[in-house]
Amino acid sequence: MIESFGFGRTGHESTRIIFGAAALGGMRQERADRVLETLLRFGVNHIDTAAGYGDSELRLAPWMQQHRARFFLATKTRERSYAGARDGIQKSLERLEVDCIDMIQFHNLVDEDGWNTAMGPGGALEAAIEARDAGHVRFIGVTGHGTRAAEMHLRSLQRFPFDSVLLPYSYPMMSGPEYAQDFAALLEHCEANQVAVQTIKSIARRRWEADDSQPRFSWYEPIRDSDAIRRAVHWVLSKPRVFLNTSSDATLLEEILAAADSSGRQPSDDEMSRDVARLGLAPLFERGVSDQI
Repeated sequence: MIESFGFGRTGHESTRIIFGAAALGGMRQERADRVLETLLRFGVNHIDTAAGYGDSELRLAPWMQQHRARFFLATKTRERSYAGARDGIQKSLERLEVDCIDMIQFHNLVDEDGWNTAMGPGGALEAAIEARDAGHVRFIGVTGHGTRAAEMHLRSLQRFPFDSVLLPYSYPMMSGPEYAQDFAALLEHCEANQVAVQTIKSIARRRWEADDSQPRFSWYEPIRDSDAIRRAVHWVLSKPRVFLNTSSDATLLEEILAAADSSGRQPSDDEMSRDVARLGLAPLFERGVSDQI
């Protein structure tokens, strides 16, 4: 069984593997239904989607009619203004065909201008609080990509008690000392204040290169070696009380879930370093070089 524990202070016991529903964005309903059936087989009970993930919310809607009580349902808005976020939350409710979303998250809130707008007067935070007070959402979170995500999340938490954060976490990403230090500071704050920590890009190999010919189901190239996937998953889950959000490449979903469902020890640094060398693993984000998707 995939381990579960409390998702921060929400009171929900979430599986440590959270389904990243970006995988559904370009699928037909029949294919999406088969992917979602996989979640039932492995007992996954937490779904993370976004308004910006193509048709993902629409693909989830029929599923929510049958299984709403089973899943913690989170979505995201990229809007930074009060009016934009208010309207975006309402649209997500309609697209998902639900009366209440468990969590609304500010999507990739890491840039200075966007942060100031969202967190200031007339910003998206006011709309999220209003939606929470009206019973349309239950919790509020913040997400981010890039090497500034950890430090910006800590700044956000110092302004408002968000219920969760989401950011990159993998062996290659943590090889950068600045990011590793920022992540550790964020994790310490989250553990002390019962803020859930979601991690992404756990099985990323590297960014696509111009001459890559493989099918592309995500914006980065994932690891495809089964043993390396297992080690990457176990490496993330060896960090206590951290959640792992699955890849947008649905062809790897079952391997990720099977890895999490299996017993295993924390891989050693030597094992992870060998995977880095053998497979050419590289951080998706490097400060001053590649901080954007």
